[in-house]
Order: sequence, then C-alpha cells, then structure tokens
Amino acid sequence: MAVEGLTGDLVKVVALLGAGVVAVPIFRRLGLGSVLGYFTAGVAIGPSGLGLFANPEAVLHVAEFGVVMFLFIIGLEMQPSRLWKLKGEIFGLGAAQVCLCGALLTGVGLLAGLSLPAAFVAGMGFVLSSTAVVMQMLNERGETSTLHGQQAVSILLLEDLAIVPLLAIVALLAPAKPGDTGDWLPLVIAIGSVIGLVVAGRWLLNPMFRLLAAAQAREVMTAAALLVVLGAALAMQLSGLSMAMGAFLAGVLLSESSFRHQLEADIEPFRGILLGLFFLAVGMSLELDLIAREWRLVALAVVAFMAVKASGIFIVAKLFGSRTRDAITRVALFSQGGEFAFVLYAAAAAAGIFDAQANAVASATVILSMALTPLLVLALDRLLPPEQTSLDGVEIASGLHGRALMIGFGRFGQVASQTLLARGCSVSIIEVDVELIRAASNFGFKVYYGDGTRREILHAAGAERAQVILVCVDNRVTADRIVAMAQAEFPHAKLFVRAYDRGHAMDLIRSDVEYQIRETFESAMLFGAAALRSMGVSEEEVAEIAEDVRRRDDERLDLQVASDIYAGNDLLHGNTPIPTPLTAPKAPGKILGSAPDDYGDVGGP
Repeated sequence: MAVEGLTGDLVKVVALLGAGVVAVPIFRRLGLGSVLGYFTAGVAIGPSGLGLFANPEAVLHVAEFGVVMFLFIIGLEMQPSRLWKLKGEIFGLGAAQVCLCGALLTGVGLLAGLSLPAAFVAGMGFVLSSTAVVMQMLNERGETSTLHGQQAVSILLLEDLAIVPLLAIVALLAPAKPGDTGDWLPLVIAIGSVIGLVVAGRWLLNPMFRLLAAAQAREVMTAAALLVVLGAALAMQLSGLSMAMGAFLAGVLLSESSFRHQLEADIEPFRGILLGLFFLAVGMSLELDLIAREWRLVALAVVAFMAVKASGIFIVAKLFGSRTRDAITRVALFSQGGEFAFVLYAAAAAAGIFDAQANAVASATVILSMALTPLLVLALDRLLPPEQTSLDGVEIASGLHGRALMIGFGRFGQVASQTLLARGCSVSIIEVDVELIRAASNFGFKVYYGDGTRREILHAAGAERAQVILVCVDNRVTADRIVAMAQAEFPHAKLFVRAYDRGHAMDLIRSDVEYQIRETFESAMLFGAAALRSMGVSEEEVAEIAEDVRRRDDERLDLQVASDIYAGNDLLHGNTPIPTPLTAPKAPGKILGSAPDDYGDVGGP
C-alpha cells in the first residue's frame, strides 16, 4: 500500500515537471513568455483539464514559498543606495502611475458591483504589471538602457515595492472573525515584529554569515540562506502579516551585505522551481467551467481593466513629459496585469475579501491580459509609423572631399582614424548613429550623418574623389552591401574593410577588396603576447612565436579561401593531448602522452 501511495505521488511530481518542461519552451519560442506557459500547463493537468490534481489548493499552498523566495531576491536588489539614486523616477513617476491607475480601476470594480475592499484589491492587483513580461519585451526591443526603458524599470521597481504594503492592507481589510477583540494588540504585535526583524537583520545576520563562511561548508551556507528567508516569513506570519513581507524585509536588510551575491546564488534554484510551481498551481486553480458560464463578464472585465489602465498610464506619461510615441509604447507594455496579482488575489481570497467567483474572474482577467500583451506590442510595431531620427545639431553628409572616406565611427573607426589624422590626411567620416555623432563632437571630431549603403549618400560624402574608402561598420551584412555598392560605383577607390570574423574575411578576400582585417585579430595577438611576457618568456621568443602564429594564420587563410573553412586545420596550435602508442619508446624525462612544454612542438589535430 505504501508503495502504491508513493507511486501515485511520484506520478503527480512527474506530471508537474513534465508539464512545465514541455509548455514553457513552446510559449517562450512563440514570444508569449514562460509565465503564460506555466499557466497553460497548469490548466492542462488541473481539474479543468486532465484532472491529475483534484486539490490544487494543496499544491498552491506549498508553491507559495516560491513567491516568498522571489520577494527575498527582489529585496536583495533593493539596496537603499540604489533606491535613493532612482528616487525621482521610482517614487514620482512610478507612484503616480500606481496611484492613478489604482484609483481608476477601483472605480471600475465599484461600477461592477463589488464591495469597496474587493474593488480596491481587484484594481490594485491589476495595476501591478508583469515584471517578467515587460522586461522581456524591453530586452527584445533593445530599449532597456534608453530613457524610456529606464523609466519603465523604475515603474516596475515601485510596483514590486507596492506588493508589500498592499499585502498588509489586505490583512487589515479582512472581515472581522468571531473572537476578534477589536483592540490595538494585533497592530502592536505586527509593528513589534517588523522592528524585531530589522534589529536582527541589522546586527545579527551579517555576523552569523561571517561565522558560517569561515567554516567553509557550502551546504551550511545554503541551509542558512533558507533559514533566513523562511524564518523571516514565519515571524511575519505569526504576527498577523504576510510571509512575503518578511522575506522582502530580510532581503532589503541583506542587500548591501558582502554575502548578497552568495545568498542570491543559493536561493535562486529554489526560487525558480517553486515560483514555476506557483504559476502551475494558479493555472490548476483556474475554473474553466465557471469562466465558460461567465465569459461575457470575463471579456468585459479584460477590455474594461486594460482600457482604463491604459488611459491612466498615458495621462501620467504625458504629465511627466514623455513623448507621445513613448507614452503609447508604455501603454502597450504596462496595460496588463502581472504575477503579483495572483499573490494579492490569493491573500484576498484567504482573508474572505474575495469569494470563489470573484477570485476566478479576476485571475482569468489577469491571465488573458498577459496573453494579449505580446500581441498588442506586435500590433503597435506594425501600426505606428517608423520613428524619425531627430537631426538637431547634426549635419547631413554633402559636398565632402576628403582623401579618405570612413564609414562607421564606432570603437574600431575611432582608433583607426588616429593614424590617418596624425599624418595630416583629410578624412571624411559618416555615421548613422545620431547620439554617437553628437558624442564625437565633444571630443573634437566632425562626423556627418549618412547611410553608407545608399548610392546618393556615398556621392555626397565624396566617394568619387576619395583615394580610399574605409568600411568600419560593425555589421557584416551592412559591410557587404557597402562593399558591393562601392565596387560598382567607385572602382578607383581602394577598399579597406573591417571583417567581422574569419568567414567574413574569406568572403571579402574573394570579393577582391584591397585590405581586410578581422576586428579582434591584432588586439588578441597583443593580448596573448603580453600573457607570455608575464609568464617569463623572453621578448625575443615572444616575437618569434607571434611571427609563427601570423605565418600559420596567413597560410591557413589562403587555403580556406581556395577551399572551405575547415582547410588548413593542421596549422592550428591545439590543446587536445595527442595519444601516443603504448609501444612507443619513452623519451627521457617525458611522461607518455603528455603535452610537450616547447611551444614549437605543439601541433594541431
């Protein structure tokens, strides 16, 4: 019987892991994110799907530790110094968006017939956008480091912070239970617990971790990290507050500790698995039959909540001086609910603020809004006209007549220009990155705006009068287009081209350019030579070795141009040990099969 029970439990564990392993990569490949993949997998194996789990609440109870650890890691990232530097964006822009959108969405809940506490929780839960979804979109669009991206990150930080007081408010809004005295004792206990946790974190945690680190027992450090997270969560829960608040405070208290990175590395595996399990459990808890009966209500809730939140986001963005295009982009990214909504809704259901139907409808609204976000961003990219580059203070290439025309003025071009300018050669420089052009002017360079792949731009940049055209762009496809254009229109000019890698260099040689060089070749050669010198190799031998490497590289490149990328491999110095036959005589002082110490004896496979 025990074996049968164990087998049944093992089937459930395998089902949970298998559902996540199958669904998450598929949804990430489709651009819908891992969170939605977990939800869908949970629905598939839950009571509304295959029915492998009749009681998803039990799984959800265990999986809540994933949220606890998630908040601990968020706390570790919330160093007081970092928060202070972003205080304007976080507590200005972020707070304004959360408060305005929260008020508007609470109004929507009241119009829908919810009580004030339920409407507040439903609205504030939807305000908390998905950090995972927004950050993924920003990274894919390459906007994380832009001003618009930094503002988005600041808003996400404020929303991550907001979950902690919101969970405390949910506890205060909970209906009074029989036996409640209605006095201030619970509040006093809660405040005392927070103060006690701060004191312990400030004066006890760091000394404890120093002692454990001195013991050099990795497993004990991991156990201590779990003890801190779960102990802080337990202390807050016993005082009537949330486990999540305790974990978050513990993280903040350790955020500037020298053990922060070690703690994060120890907790991360548990956090990832348990948080995924939490999202699976949320999906299993989704009551599809109830949603099917109330599909009009769910559809109306999705449209109403997303539209109202979008209007609040747009108003705040414009009030804080954002461009209309950036405001619309922020609307597309932030108009959905997020993973913290499920944490808040679960707490509200446990506290009696939400009934089962309200919880199901609110959760379904958030899930559908998260699913719609990638589609909304794709539609935005299609419908919005391409952004016009502002050329304020930047001159367009026209009537240039330098002896050398340089196309691209990034890191490579900046260094390459120095030799020509030192000799007094006139160099015309064109670049498509407006910010780089403006920055170059601060260092005494005159760089013009121009796309080197366009025939009329090359004419305006003086390519027909240039003796040499230096192609210094960092994109292989762009470089090839410039080479083809220049060879067709300006055959008199000698082409010097920055090659992306060895394969690109081979193509350029076949294209008969005057000169090509792989962008990292010379720096890597100098790097290796410096390493040899530091190891005591004489300068004469270093030069000899470098010359041999260059000779081999040139010879191998000639063979590859005539054949393919694998030609001339025997010219490489490899580090794979060369097996020696057992019958071979041992050389004096050598170990059979070992790599020789003399660099000249090392051969490739």
